[in-house]
Amino acid sequence: MAVLSFLMSSSARLGVFRTHFWELAVCKRQTWLSLSVLRFCTSETSVSSANHFGSGTERYKDLQKYFIKKLKATYRRFSNIYNPSMVCGHHHMYFIEDDGIYRIDKRGNEQKPELVLDLEQVSREHHKTKQSKDSKERIQMFQWTVQRLRLSPREKYLAATLKCSHSHREELRCVVVRLGEEHFPHLDSQHVVITLEKVLSFEWATDEVLFYTTLEGLRSREVFRLDLTSSGNRLTPVYEEAQPDMFVEVALSRDRRVLTINCSSRTGSEVLLSNVQTSHFEPFVVQPRKPELLYYVEHWRGWLVILANTGPGQEYQVLRTPISEPSMASWVSLFRPGPGMAIKDMDVVGDHCVLVVRTPANELSLTVVPLTHPRETYTVELPVWACAIETKSSGLADQQNGLKFLISSPVHEPMPYCLYPENGLLLSEFGNGSTAEKEAEYITTRFEACSQDGTLVPVTLFHVVPVEGLRQAPLLVHVYGAYGRDLNMEFRPEKRLMLEQGWALAYCHIRGGGERGLSWQRQGRVEGKQRGVDDLQACLHHLFSLGISSPSLTALTACSAGAVPVGALCNGHPNMMQAVTLQAPFLDVLGTMEDHSQPLTLEDRDEWGDPVGNPEHRDIISSYCPLHNITPKHYPSILLTAYSDDPRVPLAGVLKYTERLKTAIHTYSSVRPISDHKPAPNIVLNIQPGENHLGPEDFEQMLEEEALRLAFLYTELGLDPPRAPRKRRR
Repeated sequence: MAVLSFLMSSSARLGVFRTHFWELAVCKRQTWLSLSVLRFCTSETSVSSANHFGSGTERYKDLQKYFIKKLKATYRRFSNIYNPSMVCGHHHMYFIEDDGIYRIDKRGNEQKPELVLDLEQVSREHHKTKQSKDSKERIQMFQWTVQRLRLSPREKYLAATLKCSHSHREELRCVVVRLGEEHFPHLDSQHVVITLEKVLSFEWATDEVLFYTTLEGLRSREVFRLDLTSSGNRLTPVYEEAQPDMFVEVALSRDRRVLTINCSSRTGSEVLLSNVQTSHFEPFVVQPRKPELLYYVEHWRGWLVILANTGPGQEYQVLRTPISEPSMASWVSLFRPGPGMAIKDMDVVGDHCVLVVRTPANELSLTVVPLTHPRETYTVELPVWACAIETKSSGLADQQNGLKFLISSPVHEPMPYCLYPENGLLLSEFGNGSTAEKEAEYITTRFEACSQDGTLVPVTLFHVVPVEGLRQAPLLVHVYGAYGRDLNMEFRPEKRLMLEQGWALAYCHIRGGGERGLSWQRQGRVEGKQRGVDDLQACLHHLFSLGISSPSLTALTACSAGAVPVGALCNGHPNMMQAVTLQAPFLDVLGTMEDHSQPLTLEDRDEWGDPVGNPEHRDIISSYCPLHNITPKHYPSILLTAYSDDPRVPLAGVLKYTERLKTAIHTYSSVRPISDHKPAPNIVLNIQPGENHLGPEDFEQMLEEEALRLAFLYTELGLDPPRAPRKRRR
């Protein structure tokens, strides 16, 4: 599923959707990232330019070590979590391990998994290439990780994208491997047919034809065709996007009959379609781009099933049109969501269109639209705790009559389900009754806070004890509110740990995000950015009014663009929280949007405005920009984690914010009355090397960052970390 990701794929300062490592030591499996967040470029800012700040992390070292041990134990508890990355071929099952891609025979003829792609070999080949290019350069061996894999229609080839981080830089490549019935006892380079550099998205049209897009800087603009022939490999340019704010990806329909080239910005899209059943693959436009038109295309029995924002209020609806008449003039509506409902995703399974829908109560459900009888549309309810859904991409031999997916929440581990839309049967695979019973111990409460203009803002709260028992509980508040993206609510073992230690976890779905549809996003962009700040303030007020925690026990956390409403609230109402943690924080909105040398300034005008060409936009940004509204006052303690070569959030803005904030705090401390005995807040700047915007992929580095955040929160909120009772010596 995840078909809407490309519609917002040019979003620059996205929240952290980083890879999770569920298994420790030698067996670390990873769920690969959505393509829309894999964009890299270089930055000239270095760590050395920030050395004079001093990190301030030393005071948390002992507690950080304690939490590293706690986190390792927590992650180990979930080491056998369901792995959705397995791909089903006609004869084999393919899966990703730490050292490469393996396959097992579905017929049971093989006892031991075969190594299809050896990542160590890839690293050696990369090592040789680097040495040959520059013999003077000191070359190291680097670890590549598998991001995505695709099988050709008859399982003749496998293509996989790999990522490698080294020298604070990241590289993407695609490796095509020849498959067959024979084993791979001595895997060598003859099985690697071709290696393609800077590949982002890719799909097989036939066993010999692969379409792919390339990534240059933060932009994907070109589509190429690779033909694998007996006489050699041939690369042909297929499409090049001329509009600078459009992002291009390729995708294959679920029935594997049409290939789409999806061109999208945050405010418009255009789809080119190629019929893979023919030999020429000449793409044609479904509907030429129009301002504010967003649409996505699936295929069903010679028809196109379209998800487009042509419904009431410019929200998404489902439409149908013959593939021979694809333009908008022929679109016929099949399903429009009711008031307060928002379509989040779409898939076509057999003769049914399956929609992921967010209800007015902010719950996830499935809506099934029979394509032959759309009036018989029905709803399938999901467990009340379901906050995130991830569908398994169809393999070559997967049954087409069922949709397999995972549901989870920040504190509920992913659980596999399968929906059979023909009869509405939803089957769960909890593994055992004790797992389901354990998950039920964690309470999910949803409510709404009234914002300043009367708008009701959804809040999701996770807790263990009833709400009336949370007055003395520490509270961690999560927020994002930008680019039309829903707040990330996938399972996180560290969130489960916090809940078990007595925390309450609140997720505030403020305007600017996508929780309540496209109108929710439109209300919170450009001139509406202050609404997101007001929404966050209203959510905190409502939590406190319900008797949930208190300002002295409350911390806010945000990533990337989510730092904007948090930073603005710290400037305006710093007494509403005790501590803040920000990762890859976007804090200098005005300075960044005035700098046309930044790679994403043009694309971000639809989100933040144009302060250079529009004086009104400049005034609006200046009114809430966290960096430009710092004044001497008592701020909460803040932990800022930044990355030296982050392409989306320039380090220079984080450094300016930290310096200006420390100066303001010092000024306030020097003039405040002697009777005011509040201790000065701690402003901690943790700068890590590399281009990471999404957090480190290395498991140990990720643990260190998470442990530091926990140590910071416990210290600044004055909490005692729970310790296991000591065993008596005999």
